[in-house]
Amino acid sequence: MIVKQYIKDFEKLGLGMFVHFGIYSLLGSGEWVKHMHKIPDAGYNGLKDSFDPAPGWAKELVGIAKAAGCKYITLTSRHHDGFSLYDTKGLNDFDAPHALCRRDLVREFVDACNEEGIIPFFYHTLLDWYNKDFDNDFKAYLDYLRKSVKLLCTNYGRIGGIWFDGMWSRPEGTDWEEDELYSLIRKYQPQAMIINNTGLDALGKLGHIELDSVTFERGRPFPINLGNSPKYIASEMCDAFCDHWGYAEYDLDYKSPADVIRSLADCRRYGANLLLNVGPMPDGSLRSLDKAYFETLGKWVSLFDEAIRSPRPSCIEVQGRERDFILKNGDKLYLFCFGLRIGGEKENVSFRPGAPVKSVKWMDTGSPIAFDEKDGEITLELDPYVYGRDLVVRVAIITL
Repeated sequence: MIVKQYIKDFEKLGLGMFVHFGIYSLLGSGEWVKHMHKIPDAGYNGLKDSFDPAPGWAKELVGIAKAAGCKYITLTSRHHDGFSLYDTKGLNDFDAPHALCRRDLVREFVDACNEEGIIPFFYHTLLDWYNKDFDNDFKAYLDYLRKSVKLLCTNYGRIGGIWFDGMWSRPEGTDWEEDELYSLIRKYQPQAMIINNTGLDALGKLGHIELDSVTFERGRPFPINLGNSPKYIASEMCDAFCDHWGYAEYDLDYKSPADVIRSLADCRRYGANLLLNVGPMPDGSLRSLDKAYFETLGKWVSLFDEAIRSPRPSCIEVQGRERDFILKNGDKLYLFCFGLRIGGEKENVSFRPGAPVKSVKWMDTGSPIAFDEKDGEITLELDPYVYGRDLVVRVAIITL
């Protein structure tokens, strides 16, 4: 099996920010608003004449992502409505340089990422409601698509990857000319991750040989079967705080911050990255609730950063606490503990590490954890949280 270093490096990123931003943000009703509300082309496409993100939108966004512990950001360079945040160089005028802002917003995004050491990724739609060739002359549309992707690969320096979405929009067996599309990316960005979202109904499904990661859209990851794959492939789960990906002013159905923390831990259990979405408001800023969620997640990540990057899934089974699991990196094990109580009695958990244990301590405080070893089995006495503290998932580091 071929193992490519850039794929292994991608796995170590652990946490990324997904950003759905476009002219649909002006309507505050989600990224599918044109389709779902049956808005006529003329009315919807004219929104570009009001689209004017604040000059510092990208820097603010990247700053929030970095503080939360995100190592990469995937931005919707073009979503299904066909509007591009980048300069399409004459392919059409339905882009940010022809909007009210008169700016290349992808350039601003990439520059902000590079300044902060964040890796820029581009989401790019395969489904297109604007380009009529999508329905009328599909081969001509695919040529337009490749020319669009080439612009992203050649005008913004090195990028982390391209994240496609929308292949599910046409019947199975449709020839998307994937060989040509992916070979173009390999030509100009040989170490870019190529990801093609399989949607809600095909979680973890393998695809074209050039794809570097499977996707789990709003679905819990699981181990993928690479038995018949000629190369090693990563995995990534994308999810949102609420029901919509683009800004939806009256979508108040938010997950709890605790659920978000548990999702990140569950992803890393199976070696998957978590790509956590936000939909900026029309000026490019995040609403206060979204910022607070990333700030809260950042507090957790700052305590357990080491545990969610390089460590990989292990075969070590944990006994005594149903949801807990162990990751491994060299001579260190990382025990993820869910739902510890506040105060009260200690809880026991046991496992067989396969080597003698030298020390065990909590990552957040450095406090030692008492343990016994008998016939190769280690039993830990897990402390409850002290009053005033509940981290949702707490990680212990075990040195072998």
